[in-house]
Amino acid sequence: MKLEISDWGKITYPEAWKKQTEWFDTLVQAKLADKEYVNSIVLCEHPPVYTLGRSGKENNMLLNAEQLHKIGAELFHIDRGGDITYHGPGQLVCYPILNLEEFSLGLKEYVHLLEEAVIRVCASYNIVSGRLEKATGVWLDGNTANARKICAIGVKSSHYVTMHGLALNVNTDLCYFSHINPCGFIDKGVTSLQKESGYEIPMPEVKSRLCDELTGLLRKRQSLTPHHRR
Repeated sequence: MKLEISDWGKITYPEAWKKQTEWFDTLVQAKLADKEYVNSIVLCEHPPVYTLGRSGKENNMLLNAEQLHKIGAELFHIDRGGDITYHGPGQLVCYPILNLEEFSLGLKEYVHLLEEAVIRVCASYNIVSGRLEKATGVWLDGNTANARKICAIGVKSSHYVTMHGLALNVNTDLCYFSHINPCGFIDKGVTSLQKESGYEIPMPEVKSRLCDELTGLLRKRQSLTPHHRR
């Protein structure tokens, strides 16, 4: 399996979006032309930014343009699924750019795989997390009044090739979430690995653990696929 890990470090959202789109388009074109390609898992952090997905509602952004400027953040309307979310320092953003057919994955199964990888990373820090019905992402105490999201997920797929991905709160300043209805919810909170564990988590360590979980799950899927590109 040709699967490369790329760490873009700290990068602005527009720059990452442009670069990610170029990689996505390259993979789609190669796939359609039956040429060689590389699956990628991209890791990065962004300066404070809010992104609103295709199905998102404008009123889930609680600040106007002037207020956004005052807190040093920007808002972008983007082409992934899902509603509004926040990206910022201390948050691990992961953009897998993959040919899902190589792993015999449908879009729903793929999102489930992303959630599973994050659930396993949380468990490695003795944090119990899981899924919440009709609410994509990874949650703590999901079916209680104290439900809080630790990881948001939103993807785009064309010709079974993916882009966008997940945002895991590691040492994130959670105050920024108070300016939105995260993912469209008004009755649920957000949290981070740092908040739940009580100490700052080394970002390189989380990156390594997430990559290990993702690549392990993808390799397992590929081993079940009778015909795939090598």
